[in-house]
Amino acid sequence: MGGQRTYLELSEDGGSSHKFYETLVDGQTLTIRFGRIGDKGQTQVKEFPSPEKALAEASKKLAEKRKKGYVEAVMGERKKRSVTRREITSQAAAKNTTKAPVIWRFTPADSRAFGVFIDEYRCWMGNETGAIYSLDHEGRVLDQFKLPDGVKCIVADEDWLYAGCDDGKVYDLSGKVPRVAYEISDDVDIYWLDIKDGVLGVSDAAGNVAVFNHEDESQWQKKSSGGAGWMIRCDELGVYHGHADGVTMYDWEDGNKLWHHGSEGPVLFGWQEESTVYVATAKHLVQRFSKRGTDPRSYRCDAAVFSCAASEDGKYVFAGDNCSSVYCFDEAGARLWKLNTGCGSACSMQFFRDRLYIVTTDGSFAAIDASEAAIAAAQAGTVPEARSIKAPRAAAVVPSAEVETVREAGEGVVVEVYKEGSKLRVRPVSTGYHRTWNVQFPKELRELGAHYVVDELRESASGGFYRAHGAIRKLDRA
Repeated sequence: MGGQRTYLELSEDGGSSHKFYETLVDGQTLTIRFGRIGDKGQTQVKEFPSPEKALAEASKKLAEKRKKGYVEAVMGERKKRSVTRREITSQAAAKNTTKAPVIWRFTPADSRAFGVFIDEYRCWMGNETGAIYSLDHEGRVLDQFKLPDGVKCIVADEDWLYAGCDDGKVYDLSGKVPRVAYEISDDVDIYWLDIKDGVLGVSDAAGNVAVFNHEDESQWQKKSSGGAGWMIRCDELGVYHGHADGVTMYDWEDGNKLWHHGSEGPVLFGWQEESTVYVATAKHLVQRFSKRGTDPRSYRCDAAVFSCAASEDGKYVFAGDNCSSVYCFDEAGARLWKLNTGCGSACSMQFFRDRLYIVTTDGSFAAIDASEAAIAAAQAGTVPEARSIKAPRAAAVVPSAEVETVREAGEGVVVEVYKEGSKLRVRPVSTGYHRTWNVQFPKELRELGAHYVVDELRESASGGFYRAHGAIRKLDRA
């Protein structure tokens, strides 16, 4: 096809961005193609009254992208980001295992699900197709998002909720539309993520730990003594990394190793409570350590353990093995029960208010009644008929750089996009805020010179920067 073609790529220091934007004007037709480098991307075709109007629209779109840091490039020179899928295999369910009292089960796709997060309002799940669903505690679907690549995990950081994906991005799910909050550099092959006060910890396939600040700039990177770092958990004290050689704790400031404790088998996934960390291992154990690296305790299962969780006070410890069984132990390590999920092996889990929520190898999201009465009934052979929740037909919400435009800030807070070196930053304009502090702000909305209105700015717990919270609108100053 002939015509006037322009091809741009987003070029930033550190190689964290991998996006292209292409326009082709052929007569009165404007074709726009965009997406991740190495992928086919999305295509939009628009017809105009004249070639001049098609060229004008292309020029306008290209100017907007250049303001965001896109530059001319040669197609094909940069390669698609590599992705390492975690390899886990579910075995046949154990025979004669008592069925778990599953209250409801939601299976939107035949795709493994790793992401789960539960709070008092919603239940979230994400799978390897990039689909994310939000349900209430009765299993009614409230929202659905579609991200560009597989969901690794869903994690919360105070009032913010994030999904880490195989495309190297971490999406903020706190609004009506997913926004890009972090873009991780190519040399970090993500296995798992966790966030504390806007600071991101990442574990990878080689056993590395990397920490990124609120602007997704690398702070430090360390290599633990074992590979395949499937677990990372973060708190105000530091970073807890589970890998093939056990569990290692690093401090936040510069990654100094504070302690290491070997495990009986490679660590798969992990959980944390206020003073303890729990790790699921391939050698049939859940192991617990204090956050000082002391007081080890073991909880023995009958097969390799994919996931684990605990009640808030540590009174109960839960595990999911690779044979579709879930377990409950008391704090001392005595097994209280073992039940068959009936819907695959639990890749991830969370306990919340007498329910054990699991996401599984067959793509299910299930709520299990873990109350003493329900478990006793199940052990006696009586379980409820699980309600099957159907996936909604409505189209899922996809990440977008589009926002509402307003002429007045009203009661909102005004921020502006400026350039610092090669980076686009965001800082407050409204009075009452530190002008020298930057704002953690969606990457896709950073357009040089643009002003936005946010519902509020919240100072980070550690100080030094703000975090945008609530709706975001573009301010038209014309």
